[in-house]
Amino acid sequence: MASQDAVADIRSESFPGYQTKLEDSYIEGYDPVSLGSPHSSLTQYSTWVAMGLILASLFGFGIMVWGIGAHFYGWGAQSEDYSNALMMLGAIEMAVTLALGFLLISRGRKGYKEYRRTTGRRN
Repeated sequence: MASQDAVADIRSESFPGYQTKLEDSYIEGYDPVSLGSPHSSLTQYSTWVAMGLILASLFGFGIMVWGIGAHFYGWGAQSEDYSNALMMLGAIEMAVTLALGFLLISRGRKGYKEYRRTTGRRN
C-alpha cells in the first residue's frame, strides 16, 4: 500500500513561479520615462529631503560670508568681535547639511544604481 505522504506537489511542478522583472519587458532601445519608471530616484523621499538639505547649506554659507565680512570690515559701533564664531558656525552648518544631503542622495539613488548594474543601461 502506498502512503499518502509520497504524493508529489503537482501544482508547483506543473506551474513553476518564474520571477520576471519590469525591465525584462522593455523593448531594446526604449528609454523609460524618468518619473514613471519604478527605479526612478525622483520618487524617493530621501532624494527630495537631500535636495532641501543642500539648499539649506546656503544658510551656513551666508553666515560664514557675514563673519568674513565682519572680520575684515568690523562690526560698526559694537565692541565685541563675533566674526570668528560666525565663520566657524557657518562652516559647521554648511558642512553638516551638505554631508547629510549627499548621504541621502546616494541612498535615494540606490534603486537606480541597481537598475544600471543589472541591465547595463545608462538612462
